[in-house]
Amino acid sequence: MLNIQETDNGIRVEIKVQPRSSRNQIAGEQDGALKVKLTAPPVEGEANQALIDFLARFLKLPRKNIILLRGETSRNKLIEIRAMAKEEFLLKTGQI
Repeated sequence: MLNIQETDNGIRVEIKVQPRSSRNQIAGEQDGALKVKLTAPPVEGEANQALIDFLARFLKLPRKNIILLRGETSRNKLIEIRAMAKEEFLLKTGQI
């Protein structure tokens, strides 16, 4: 089960990023975090920007609604997604 916290603005989700993958995709759940594979390398914030871009397109939200709160230099990140409910996120990511 994913660790998702509901906030006044939306939700906070733990994400585990796997950089340098063959394609951008959601790869399920790992240790309570949503696993996301990205083609971008983990160099100078490229993977962070790729993660925000990917989630914005995947969830059909503006980039400004996705904020990296923790984990700029780590594979384990905490993301805030504004204007989205927990149930909607779980449905879109295939976790229900």
